[in-house]
Amino acid sequence: MVNVVTAITIDRPRGQVAAYAADPANAPEWYVNIDSARWLSAPPLEVGSRVAFSARFLGRTLSYVYETTRFQPSEQLTMRTAEGPSPMATTYTWADAGPGATRMELRNAGQPKGFFRVLGPLLARSMHKANTKDLRNLKRLLESR
Repeated sequence: MVNVVTAITIDRPRGQVAAYAADPANAPEWYVNIDSARWLSAPPLEVGSRVAFSARFLGRTLSYVYETTRFQPSEQLTMRTAEGPSPMATTYTWADAGPGATRMELRNAGQPKGFFRVLGPLLARSMHKANTKDLRNLKRLLESR
């Protein structure tokens, strides 16, 4: 089981951070390892929405489909793999962190299978490192606008 939590404070209002981060079309811009995101259901994002992602992680190319299982705009988004190499859930939460600032938390939890299961603790460390880069990219992008 992996359960990786990473957080950052972004100097932008919660609604702005959440709207940008929750839009799958923006994922390739701020996620280091995501190459593409393609809607399988019609936008906008809602519970039941499905998006296909292509990513690179630990030298492997991954294709997976995430389904939105919980969405409270500007508060929380949870997506789970509907198709892919390992059962995984990604949760974003957003909270006010002072005037005009947002604390965003990114959590990845799941039960790796196959190649990724063998990696054990290395997998969690690699995920944390990638998530830290992702959140720093998000902060840089949003604060520079």
